[in-house]
Amino acid sequence: MAQKAAAVAVDFSRIYTSLGLGKETIASLQAFRKRHLEAQRISNAVSTQPTTVDFAHYRSVLKNKAIVDEAEKLLNDFKPTTYDVSAHIKAIETFEVKAIAKAQETEEKIDIELKQLHETLANIENARPFEQLTTEDVAKAHPRIVEVVETMLKKGKWTVPGYKEKFGDLNVM
Repeated sequence: MAQKAAAVAVDFSRIYTSLGLGKETIASLQAFRKRHLEAQRISNAVSTQPTTVDFAHYRSVLKNKAIVDEAEKLLNDFKPTTYDVSAHIKAIETFEVKAIAKAQETEEKIDIELKQLHETLANIENARPFEQLTTEDVAKAHPRIVEVVETMLKKGKWTVPGYKEKFGDLNVM
């Protein structure tokens, strides 16, 4: 009974979106849920059917008593056949292993992303205002800027490309 309550309480659409599962994993889970629900429906339908046969009723209704006797004999002699379901169980276990591996992989990706987001948030919270930045801070953050400036100085370029287009020419001459 607790399993039914737990299964009803699970919001699969929220799980699919919040965990960032891959399309393949979501499709596999949906197919599994569909097969499970269909099996449950069939099981419930069969379990509600009566399991006994009233042969006395059939003997009183039918004229041919031999048919009823034969049916009763066949029913009494019936032995259910057992099936080897180990192949199905093995397939389910293989699916379970793949699903667990995908879930762990997704969990690791989410953990890494969360760690990066926390670092970014900490950087944003601890960042100094733009007005307080120095050229040394910018150079330390982006060493490529220092290389570009040094290259420009070596080549004798004193203007920054795109500056005149953006801010205009301040030369009086």
